[in-house]
Amino acid sequence: MGDELHFKSAGELSDLLSSGSVSSVEIVKAFINRVEAVDNSVKAFNSYDAEDALAQAKVSDERRVKGETLSELDGIPVGLKDNLAVKDQPLTCSSKILESFISPYDGTCIQKLKAKGAVLWGRLNMDEFAMGSSTENSGTHTTSNPWDLERIPGGSSGGSAAAVAACEAPVALGSDTGGSIRQPASHCGVVGLKPTYGRVSRFGLAAFASSLDQIGPIARNIDDAALLLNAISGYDSHDSTSIDIAVPDFRKAAADVSDRKWTIGLPKEYFEESSDPEAIMPVLDAIEFYKSQGFEFKNISLPRTEYAVASYYIIATAEASSNLARYDGIRYTSRAEDFDGKDSIDVYRQSRALGFGEEVKRRVILGTYVLSSGYYDAYYLKAQKCRTLIRSDFENAFESVDAIMTPTSPTPATLKGAHAEDPLAMYLSDIYTISANLAGIPGLSLPCGYVDGLPVGLQILGKPFKEEEIFRVGRIFEKAHAFKDEYPEL
Repeated sequence: MGDELHFKSAGELSDLLSSGSVSSVEIVKAFINRVEAVDNSVKAFNSYDAEDALAQAKVSDERRVKGETLSELDGIPVGLKDNLAVKDQPLTCSSKILESFISPYDGTCIQKLKAKGAVLWGRLNMDEFAMGSSTENSGTHTTSNPWDLERIPGGSSGGSAAAVAACEAPVALGSDTGGSIRQPASHCGVVGLKPTYGRVSRFGLAAFASSLDQIGPIARNIDDAALLLNAISGYDSHDSTSIDIAVPDFRKAAADVSDRKWTIGLPKEYFEESSDPEAIMPVLDAIEFYKSQGFEFKNISLPRTEYAVASYYIIATAEASSNLARYDGIRYTSRAEDFDGKDSIDVYRQSRALGFGEEVKRRVILGTYVLSSGYYDAYYLKAQKCRTLIRSDFENAFESVDAIMTPTSPTPATLKGAHAEDPLAMYLSDIYTISANLAGIPGLSLPCGYVDGLPVGLQILGKPFKEEEIFRVGRIFEKAHAFKDEYPEL
């Protein structure tokens, strides 16, 4: 099984291309065949253009023949979450209101991938406008978890995680607002990284909550995640929140095997009795492994963790209310076909009522409420103050530890529909990931075991702009375990 091209990692495919053993066209054909074979079950893709992907691959092969290879990613397919702008490709955010929209430009991440010669591969399903934790809130269809097709893949980057887990793409880009890369990575048994806020340009990412959103890689192993992060990182003048800071070679840093004394923090708030004891066992086993490797562990406290979910859903919905105001049925979005409104307000009302799903409507209404006169100070301002306190908790913790380890998710992947009547339960599924977005720090999820055949993720949180350190910590575990080489049966 592992000899087939679609089972190879991006790094392995890059080596095969360099040796002349295969061509990019052959690699892309292998992934097209894989999608045609399994995506009717997984449903990771919203769309893909096989002809365009093969054309990109052909150009890559021609460069290679001339000795003009652009990078280690040249000729490698990269899957794309459907909220990233690619010129002349659909940009739907899995929403009916954007179902016919074609992007007129490339976002910065896409420009960087093109400059590296990567093959842009398909549009991957997501919770509508990235609002959800299961990919059940997509306006098109529900993606399945490749490990159990009756279960969710997580969200909102569920299509990206499912595509990588099902070997429909070697790597993919997702976006993480409150755990939307790490949580589906945990549920699907792959590696997912939320970079430090400002490390990767958001220009060309359809905004959900601008102060929280961050684009990041989803991959089968840490080496591939580092390779993709190398390609997309860097300062961008088009993004006012982009930070002008040196970008290390993450792939080289992750492979560093030099001895170092690591001190890891274990926050008591993430290991309390409310956690599912069975679901947390693989995480505890991983911690025992690190202890056997000489890692020192320190019990720490992040006391404002209890306010993270409430603060997040006030701030995120407030920003969503503002960002989604542009989807009004007037400019570039779908309009109600049987429009009978009398004025522009009726255009907005009817178009948004038909174009937005229930979860998007719920969050826009909540966000508008907390920003309204009389409630701004009581809710939004207070949430922002809590956010500052949460960030200060991490700053204090990192004075005495190099990284922090926690579970990624409180449970393995749940059955589809399990939270259909209880949105709050869905919101709480991000309880371990949200704080990193509020604090702006990097977070990595890597597979650490299984519960009833379902993957479980270990989360490693790091200091701002120290992604290379959490890659290095994660790779020590990955090298000693076979999870990166295990695939679901489809």
